[in-house]
Amino acid sequence: MQGVKRRTRRWTVLAVTAVATLAAGLGILAPSAAYADEGCKVDYKVASQWGGGFTGDVKITNLGSAVNGWTLVWNFPNGQRISQAWNATTTNVGDQVTAKSMSYNGSIASNGSVSFGFNGSWSGTNAVPTTFTLNGTVCTGGVVDPTTEPTTTPPPTGGISAMETVAAMEPGWNLGNSLDAVGADETAWGNPRITQSLIQNVADQGFNSIRIPVTWDNHQSKSGDYAVEDAYLDRVEEVVGWALDADLYVLINIHHDSWIWMADMNTNRTVVEARYEAIWNELADRFRDAPPELLFESVNEPQFNNVDDATAEALLEDLNVSFHEIVRGSGGGNATRVLVLPTLHTSADQAHLDALSATIDSLNDPNLAATVHYYGFWPFSVNIAGYTKFNAEVQADIEGYFDRAYDEFVANDIPVIVGEWGLLGFDAHTGTVEQGEKLKFFEYVGHYASQKGLTLQLWDNGQHFDRTGFQWKDPELFSMLQASWSSRSGTASTDQVYVAKTAAVADVSLQLNLNGTTFQNLRLGSTNLVQGTDYTISGSTLTIKASRLTALLGDRNYGVKANLQAVFSQGAPWRISVISYDQPTMSAASGASGTFAIPTQFKGDQLATMEAKYADGTPAGPQNWTSYKEFARAFSPDYTAGTVSLPTAFWAEVNDGQKVTLTFHFWSGKTVTYYVTESGGNVTGSLT
Repeated sequence: MQGVKRRTRRWTVLAVTAVATLAAGLGILAPSAAYADEGCKVDYKVASQWGGGFTGDVKITNLGSAVNGWTLVWNFPNGQRISQAWNATTTNVGDQVTAKSMSYNGSIASNGSVSFGFNGSWSGTNAVPTTFTLNGTVCTGGVVDPTTEPTTTPPPTGGISAMETVAAMEPGWNLGNSLDAVGADETAWGNPRITQSLIQNVADQGFNSIRIPVTWDNHQSKSGDYAVEDAYLDRVEEVVGWALDADLYVLINIHHDSWIWMADMNTNRTVVEARYEAIWNELADRFRDAPPELLFESVNEPQFNNVDDATAEALLEDLNVSFHEIVRGSGGGNATRVLVLPTLHTSADQAHLDALSATIDSLNDPNLAATVHYYGFWPFSVNIAGYTKFNAEVQADIEGYFDRAYDEFVANDIPVIVGEWGLLGFDAHTGTVEQGEKLKFFEYVGHYASQKGLTLQLWDNGQHFDRTGFQWKDPELFSMLQASWSSRSGTASTDQVYVAKTAAVADVSLQLNLNGTTFQNLRLGSTNLVQGTDYTISGSTLTIKASRLTALLGDRNYGVKANLQAVFSQGAPWRISVISYDQPTMSAASGASGTFAIPTQFKGDQLATMEAKYADGTPAGPQNWTSYKEFARAFSPDYTAGTVSLPTAFWAEVNDGQKVTLTFHFWSGKTVTYYVTESGGNVTGSLT
C-alpha cells in the first residue's frame, strides 16, 4: 500500500545476504573498501513505490566495534530526495544524504543492527545507491584487516531491540469491544464474532500491529486456583495466531478487569493478587514459545478505588513487578519478550510518568516498553465549553502530552506505545467534533507522534472499520490517518463555505495550513479548476471566485452543492464543501422531558454548539461550570428528522420551574435563541 511502512515476516531469524544485485523494488548492498578493524553492512530497500514517490527502508548492521551515535551517508544516483524520515534525522545536500541517529537508537553493538525509514520523491528512474559510509567507514558487508583480503561476517543472530520492535509496530489498531466485552461472549457489546478475514483485512489496510484487549472476569474461576477457561484461552490463542499469520505485531492484556475487580486491590489484596497472577501464569505458559512479535501488556488503564495517588502508584508497581517476574520466570520466548507497562490511568501526567519510570529503572530490563493513552484535549474531544475548533490550545495539549512521554522514556531508550488514541466524543457520536476540525486533530497527532518516536494504536470499538464489510465508515478520516503514517497533509481554516441562498455571491477566501506541503491545485471531481479564473492563490490564502461559486451553487437549494478538493504536494487532499443555506429557524413545542425535541428547520446549516443559561446569566444544565453544553450528551441535532433533542441527562440538572435561555450556534455563524421551562417532568419551549 502506498506510503505504508511494512516489515519482513520474522517467523525465524532471517539471514541477510551481501548480494549487490538489484531486483525490481528490492534492496541492494554496496561493496567497496573499508578501514582496519571496522566494518558495516547496509540493506537498502524500496519498500513501496508510486507515481513520483516511494518509501525506503534502511537497515545498518555494525560489523566492527560498538558504535555510540551513528551517521550514515550516501549519494542518490537519480536525483531522488527525502521528504520525511522516521527513526533518523536526514539532510539533503544536492544528491548527498546524511542520516543521523536519534537519541534512542544511537548505540549499535558489535554485530547489532538498527533500522530507519523515509519517504522520498523520484522521477524517471529510482535506482538504489551504490555506496554507504557509516561514521566514515565504507560499508562492504565485511570486516577488513589491512593485511588480509576482505571477509564477510555473518549477520547477527537474535532479535531486535525493544525500541526497534515498538517502532516497527507503527501504525497500530485496536480490536476493541470484542474479546474485552463484559458479558458471556465476545459479541456482548454489539460487534460480530472475530474472523480471520477481519484480521487479514486490518493488516491489508496498512497496519503493522494489533492490540487485542481481553477481559477475563467472566471466564475465570472466582475461587480456588482462579483458573481461566481452557476454551477461552483457546479462542484468544486462535485470534492471536490469525494476527501473527497476517504479519502483525500483537499486543494482548488484562483489560476491563482493571475496574471490575482489580480496582478493589487495596481492600481485597489477597484475592486480587491471586487472580492477577493466575491469569498471567496461564498466559505465560500458553504463549511461552510464541514469536517475539507477540507482546504482553500488564493491565489496561489501572485504577484503584478510594486511595490517594501515592497508594495507587504503589499498588500498580506491585502488579507490574509481579507481571514481570511471572513472565520472565516462565522462560522460553518470554525471557526476552517485550513487556509493556502502563502508568496509573495510562496518563502522561508527569507524576505518573515519574512513578512508572522508577519501576522500570528498578527492573533493569532492556526489553520493557511504557504505555499511555491519549484522547485529546478534553473540552475539544467531547465538544464542550465552546471548544468547537482545533485551535492552538488543542495543539499545545498534544505537544505537551507527547513531549512528556518522550522526555521521560523515549529519550532514555524506553519505547512508548500510545495504546489507545482518538476522540472521547466518538463514544457518543462520531459527529461530535466537526469533520474538518476532527481531521486536523488526526493529522497533527500522527505527525507529532512520529516526531517524538511514539507508536500509535488507534482505538476502534467498531465505529471506524466495518468488521464484516471491511470498509471505513469515514473514508476521509482513514485517508488522513493513512497519510499521517508517512507524511503531513495540508488543511485549511475550514472545510465549509456557506453562501446565503438569497445573498449576492462574492469571492470567498480560506487560509491554508500548508504543514510543509505546497498547494498544487483546486479540483472538482477529477477536473482541475483554472487558477486565475476559478480561484487565486496568494501565499497561504486560497480565494474561490464568485463566478465559480455561482456555477457550483446552481439552483441554490439548501445543502451541500459541491465538494471541491485542495490538492497538495503530499498527503491527503482537503475537501471544501460549498453549501447553500439560510438562517435556521425553530418552533414552539411541548412534551415530556424524556422525549422533548425542538422542531428545527436547519436550512442547510449545521449545529456547532449550544449554550444554556438561567435568567441571571449563570450556566444551566449539566457541567454548570460552563454555559456551553456537551454535544450529543446534553443536546443532539437530527438533520433528517428536523429536530434538536434535549435528553433526560440535560433536564436532570435543570432547576424545576426555572426558565432557561438556549442559544444555538451554527457553523455558518448564525445563532437562534430559544426558551425552555421544565416543570414536573413536562417541558414547554418557545421563541419568547
